[in-house]
Amino acid sequence: MTDRIPRFTLKGVTGTEMSERLFATEDGLGLSLTRFHRADCDDVVLLIHGLTLSRDMFIMPEHTNLVTHLLDHGFTDVWTLDYRMSNRFPYDMETHRFTLDDVAAYDHPAALEALREVVGDRRIHVIAHCLGSVTFMASLFGGLVDGISSVVANSVSLHPRVSRWASLKLRFGPALAEYGLGMPVLDPRFGDAPWFTRRKIFSRVVSLFHPECRDSACHMLSFMWGDGKPAMFSHETLHEVTHARMADLCGASGVHYYRHVHKMIDAGHIVPFSAEETRLPDVTADLASVQTPILFLAGTENHVFTDSNIVTHAALEQAAPGRHELELLPGYGHVDPFVGKKAHEDVFPRIVEFLKKKAV
Repeated sequence: MTDRIPRFTLKGVTGTEMSERLFATEDGLGLSLTRFHRADCDDVVLLIHGLTLSRDMFIMPEHTNLVTHLLDHGFTDVWTLDYRMSNRFPYDMETHRFTLDDVAAYDHPAALEALREVVGDRRIHVIAHCLGSVTFMASLFGGLVDGISSVVANSVSLHPRVSRWASLKLRFGPALAEYGLGMPVLDPRFGDAPWFTRRKIFSRVVSLFHPECRDSACHMLSFMWGDGKPAMFSHETLHEVTHARMADLCGASGVHYYRHVHKMIDAGHIVPFSAEETRLPDVTADLASVQTPILFLAGTENHVFTDSNIVTHAALEQAAPGRHELELLPGYGHVDPFVGKKAHEDVFPRIVEFLKKKAV
């Protein structure tokens, strides 16, 4: 199945001019923005992926993707960001000690600066997924980015929450993987490793607990993220081609990020990785201070970050009644609101509706 769609293809978007803008962060990483430009418009949309993903989640050719949907519905200048968590870069395959603070402090501000150099003072709307959403919200509520007209946050944002089993994996998994198994990186492609290697054996053990399908990459992704069979999506919401190439869409992940996620789980909201971290203030100290309207998307079958966005919306509704919106997505999970085969019917219209209300 995967041979039908080349990895890192741009063929999912047609009838538009594509260009790439490279930029660097303050801590010395090269990142990129990809522009899908059909015509100039007053409202620019920036799409931000999650950990182990990339811009590819927004430009999938097997069904109508989010970039195409936006272009076809009046938002004719769409940008995608590949930051340090992107599987298009080698950074997450390396043994590193990056945290979510680095993304919030370095990647998003640099990306917005590079974007502003091209689009000027036009309105910018952000659509973010998973830890891309968490880190962008940290940047926004921490005062490191401003001038954002609206945000759509999928799955998780200010108050990350996971199941008990997922919390245990986050607490003990990084040390076990790095020091016990000698694997500082977890990869959905472990099942493709040669027989009798640690990676192959690990994948086979994980698959013993996932009889729901025969795809080892699907099993590994469920182990890497959340608590479900599968965890990140429902098989019913995915195109069979998408399911077969999930290892292309969701790459390897360094386990150190999990340590920071667990600190946030313990705290109940976004916190810095260490007490010495001074780049970000307490982002939950004054929830009413950020006037950017936010649409929170929450799949009812989210087995990764459970009811995180429901909790965040309730907190913001108390702080600033009526400013933000919550959309529950029946039958959807963590990532399928963007990569699902019918997302263009069930989810994207709600996003466009929200953006058009804020495009004033």
